[in-house]
Amino acid sequence: MPRFHVPLALAAGARLALPPGAARHVQVLRLQPGQAVTLFDGAGGEWAATVARMGRADVEVDIAAHQPIEREAARAVHLAVGLMAAERMDWLVEKATELGAASLTPVLTARSSLRLAGERAAKKRAHWQAVAIAACEQSGRNRLLDVRGQLSLQEYLQQAADGARWLLSLDGAAPGLRASAAALEAGAPVTLLSGPEGGLAADEEAAARAAGYAARSLGPRVLRAETAPLAALSLLTLP
Repeated sequence: MPRFHVPLALAAGARLALPPGAARHVQVLRLQPGQAVTLFDGAGGEWAATVARMGRADVEVDIAAHQPIEREAARAVHLAVGLMAAERMDWLVEKATELGAASLTPVLTARSSLRLAGERAAKKRAHWQAVAIAACEQSGRNRLLDVRGQLSLQEYLQQAADGARWLLSLDGAAPGLRASAAALEAGAPVTLLSGPEGGLAADEEAAARAAGYAARSLGPRVLRAETAPLAALSLLTLP
């Protein structure tokens, strides 16, 4: 059944004009009056609805009952990732949403291949949030991945973080992430810090450790910048 994110107040029995993006999607799918859809507002659960009217540029739906369905991971995992090439960031945001990450913070590091500032940074954040919304619609999540504003690594390390704080590292002496994940208390939150293409510089990794991020290894193979956080995420969120 088609699912649409609607960032509006939803109520059983109401007739609602869908926002432009969702309305265009309904029209692209060539849905007709009487066909069922699912709506979610990101606050939890989802709403059954029926297409009521199709206009040339607008769509109205009749909202039925709210269903308190949750498909979130058992623990909150927050990703902080070094900014990387745009297409890799898009892919990372999409897959992190599907795997159940709670938030994603783009971090500007010495080796970041993508550098954003001002209006361009704001537009890119909005773009990534839209990617996350589309991934929620596809995957069945009813709560959105929180794509946060870009920070420098120094700014990021000054922020507080609940639960375990782990740095994905190529240090062969670092404990394995799989074993560390297995030892966590059920539901305990985790924050993962991962570098861009080429990884974090030595002084950046040292700063992260000094800020309380314990190094964790994903094994002997060198994973791409967009692969490493997803591999770690899957160990922490999948049953």
